[in-house]
Amino acid sequence: MKKFVLLTALILIIVSCSEKFEIIDKPISFSNERIELTKEYIQNHYGLEVENIEIDPKIIVLHWTAINNFDSCYVLFNREKLEGDRPDLANAGNVNVSVPFLVDQSGDVYRLMPENWMGRHCIGINYNSIGVENVGGAKNIDNLTDEQIEANINLVRYLKNKYPQIEYLIGHYEYTEFEGHPLWLEIDPNYRTKKTDPGERFMNAVREGVKDLNLKGAAEIEKEKTAL
Repeated sequence: MKKFVLLTALILIIVSCSEKFEIIDKPISFSNERIELTKEYIQNHYGLEVENIEIDPKIIVLHWTAINNFDSCYVLFNREKLEGDRPDLANAGNVNVSVPFLVDQSGDVYRLMPENWMGRHCIGINYNSIGVENVGGAKNIDNLTDEQIEANINLVRYLKNKYPQIEYLIGHYEYTEFEGHPLWLEIDPNYRTKKTDPGERFMNAVREGVKDLNLKGAAEIEKEKTAL
């Protein structure tokens, strides 16, 4: 009887957790032209000719959008091409930025595109990373919410469970730590942007929430590079 009660309690906990975490599908426009532009990006920046844009994810990269409104963020990601309003991305080519996941300040998680398709969200490691954008961070102010922290913790757990080959969890501001690492693919030495998102507070909170997954961050990346 005691074992039955414990098992029932465990099932209720699992069900409760699963009910709290939901992924809402809200696809952005991803036509054949956008796919071909993504292939072009892969060839120009990574020197790879690919038949499709499927990736083998090893990294999760967390971002903020620098826009505080969900609808405005969605409109931005829904565009298929860059429109010349980002001079810092002059070397990026024509394909617009994209990520599989967008997390609203309410904690709602939206899937914008297939998880295993390459989005252009992080220089040097797009081809082996899954990006998660969080609504917020306008004017470089950290206004990400506790609900977003919880959602990102749940999302990282979901992704690690689905793609056990994932080894790394970084914030966008840490991406250049991969330079000199085997997972760094960028061949244009002049294509870099300085990032601060999603901030150390947010990253520390998410890392604390998934510390049992033993995902590697900047310190471990540096050790791996030193050992090469």
